[in-house]
Amino acid sequence: MAAATTALGPQESLLVGRWLDAHGSTQSDAIAMRIDTLVREHLVRVAAIPDGWDVLFRDPADGRFWELTYPSSESHAGGPPRLAVIAGPDAAQKYGAVVPSNKSLERAREG
Repeated sequence: MAAATTALGPQESLLVGRWLDAHGSTQSDAIAMRIDTLVREHLVRVAAIPDGWDVLFRDPADGRFWELTYPSSESHAGGPPRLAVIAGPDAAQKYGAVVPSNKSLERAREG
């Protein structure tokens, strides 16, 4: 996938993938494939909850936190992915002290 399609724009805050039925097999739609590419190649993993299903990432381009979840937990493998911006305080509450503060991120960008 080209970098232009994988980079997250400042106006984006939610990506919701879907699974499509393709003649008896399940395939990811373009958004689910983009989410997979983003978490593998662009976003920086910060933390995960103990069961590993919810994962916190940071976008190195703008410092925003993104949370990867699988909201269709009743589906096989948790269903299709959802990637959403999460506020720093909400991320810190859910993922704990491993979440860097905005000041830490600013210092990292400067140095």
